[in-house]
Amino acid sequence: MAKPRKMLGDAASPQCQRLMRLIETQSKRTLALWALQLAEKRYLPIYTAAYPKDVRAVDAIRICKACARDSGSVKEIKPLVKELTQLARDGYAEPAVVCAVRAIATACNVLQTPTNALGFLFYGAAAVAYTAVGLTQSREVYAHLAEEEFELALAALQEAAIADEQHPVKVNWNC
Repeated sequence: MAKPRKMLGDAASPQCQRLMRLIETQSKRTLALWALQLAEKRYLPIYTAAYPKDVRAVDAIRICKACARDSGSVKEIKPLVKELTQLARDGYAEPAVVCAVRAIATACNVLQTPTNALGFLFYGAAAVAYTAVGLTQSREVYAHLAEEEFELALAALQEAAIADEQHPVKVNWNC
């Protein structure tokens, strides 16, 4: 069996392109709160199902949300992201869990790095797909599941988006 990919999705897909255009119209704060909400709803349950007593990811989302709401310092976020990134590297056997932690860590860092508002979704798509169908499906199955995850994310961002945002992010898409 081939090693599972850490990310699923296609940056050139129509869903990603629409997400990118919408991300460009929103502020860091709006994007961070949206990303954290989505990570909490979609990817945190994958992690907590595997490790119900480990509250690091729960705490990181809670603290990052508070920081985004209060326009807190990104200095508060850096150690949390570092800890979650290390957690993903610590070799959890289940690829879905590793991808979920990576998605959460990346979502936590949107306030500092706005392009992560798209990046966390690639990890999240892998986490959701591996949880739903395991690791032995065809590339087409995973591509379809990733498209569905990006559609869901687009709908969530459209709902969270603020019309005529005063301070939209400036992003340079390197994909």
